[in-house]
Amino acid sequence: MATRKTASKKSTTKAPAQGTNNGYRIKVRMYRQGLGDCFLITVPRKTGAPFYAVIDCGVILGTSKAGEIMKGVVEHIIQTTGGRVDLVAATHEHWDHISGFGQAREIWTDKSRLKIGQVWLSWAEDPNDPLANKLKGERQKLKIALAAAASRMRLAGDTEAAEDVTNLMSFFGAAGTTADALETVRSLSDDVRYCKPLDPPVTLDGTDVKVYVLGPPPDEKFIKKYNPSTKEPETYGMDSMNQYLGAVEPALLDADVDSPFDERFQIPLYVAQQMPFFQEHYWGEDVDSKEKDQGWRRIDGSWLDSSSSLALQLDSATNNTCLVLAFELADGDVLLFAADAQVGNWLSWQNVKWNVNGVEKSGPSLLQRTIFYKVGHHGSHNATLRELGLEKMKSLKMAFVPVDHEMAVKKRWHQMPLNELMDRLNEITEERVVRIDGDIPEKLKDRMVPDKLFHEVVL
Repeated sequence: MATRKTASKKSTTKAPAQGTNNGYRIKVRMYRQGLGDCFLITVPRKTGAPFYAVIDCGVILGTSKAGEIMKGVVEHIIQTTGGRVDLVAATHEHWDHISGFGQAREIWTDKSRLKIGQVWLSWAEDPNDPLANKLKGERQKLKIALAAAASRMRLAGDTEAAEDVTNLMSFFGAAGTTADALETVRSLSDDVRYCKPLDPPVTLDGTDVKVYVLGPPPDEKFIKKYNPSTKEPETYGMDSMNQYLGAVEPALLDADVDSPFDERFQIPLYVAQQMPFFQEHYWGEDVDSKEKDQGWRRIDGSWLDSSSSLALQLDSATNNTCLVLAFELADGDVLLFAADAQVGNWLSWQNVKWNVNGVEKSGPSLLQRTIFYKVGHHGSHNATLRELGLEKMKSLKMAFVPVDHEMAVKKRWHQMPLNELMDRLNEITEERVVRIDGDIPEKLKDRMVPDKLFHEVVL
C-alpha cells in the first residue's frame, strides 16, 4: 500500500496556459484530498479557452484538516481554470462528494474570483419532483432514527455495532451539513439543471463532446434495488425500512406511550449495570445453567439488531440516486463517471436509448465504448456491476479509483476497495488503474505528470 498523499501538500505543477489547445481530446484530473471524489475535466474548445467541468468536491468525515485541504483544492481549481468553471455537477448528497462546497463555501461563492456557468444535479434533488420528495422524506426519517439508535447501542454496551452505524452515517456529515452543502451548489448559478436519463445528450459549448445522463432512473423499483440477488431481489427495499421504523421509532424518539412499564418502574441501563443484583443475574454467569452467559435475560438492545443493516440501506438508497454521466468524445470513445451508483442504477442503463441525428445510442453501447471508468463508490463491492457493467466495457483502457484504503480501514470498511474488483480492473486495463492512495502506474507515466495534489491523465 502506497503512502497516503493528500491535497494539503503543495502542488508541483503549474496551471496550464489559457487558450486553444488541440493537442489532446480531454484531460481528467482526480484530486488527492483523501477518501472522497473531486474531479476536474478539461476539454479543448475549437476556439478560445478550454471547457472546464467539476464533478463533486468532497472528503469523508473524520479526515484530518479536512477544511484546509478542501479549501486548497478549490484554490487550485481557480488557479487552473483562471476563475471560470463552465459546469459544476454534484452527483448526490453524501459528505465525501460535496463537503468541499460547505468547507470552502466562501471561495465557491466569491463571484469576483470564481464564475460558474451551469450547475447539474440529479432529478432526485429537484424540490418540485414528487418522487424525489418522497425518497428524501424516507431517508430523513431513517437518518433521525438511526442517529438515536446508535446512541442507544452505546448505552447498551454494543459499541462495535454503534460504531458501524455511526461510520455509515458519516457519509451524511454532521447534522444538516450535507443539505447545506447542496444548497451552496444550487446557489452557484442561476442556470440549474435537474438531469434525467431521457434528456437529450448535451454538447459541451465550443466542443464536439457530448454528455449523456445514464442515471439515476426515475423509477422507484430501480432506486430501491441495492444488491444483486436471485432469490430475494428486493432484500434491502424500503418496505423493511418502514417496518423497522414502525417498530422502533417510539423507543428511539423517547415516545413511551407503548412502553410496557410506567416510567417510574423503569431503571436506566447504565444504572442497572452498577447494581449488584443486576450485575449477578443479568451480566454474571449462571453456574446452575448450561447457558452460562445471562445476556439472554436482557432485552435492552435486541430491537436494535437491524440498525447496522438499515444504516447500510440508507447509504445505498442515497447512492442509487447518483447522477451518472457519460462523456462521448468526437471519435466515439466514452468516459464513464458512475459516482456511487449501485445495482438498480446500473441495471436501468440497459433500457436507456437516445436518437442522435438518426443514430441510436444506448446505455449498453456507451458501456461497450467506455475507455475510462471512474470506479464507483471507491471500489466497494456493490457499486460496479459485473456482467451488465464492467464486463461490457470491451474498450476499457484505464480506471481511476478515488480511494484511501488507510482511511477506509479506520472507518472499519476493510474491503474498500474490494480486492477482487481491483484485480479484475487491473487485468482488463493491463495494470492501468490509478488510485488516490497510490502512485502513477508504470504504463501511464507517458500520459501523466507526478503531482502530490492530484492525478491527471491526458487523452
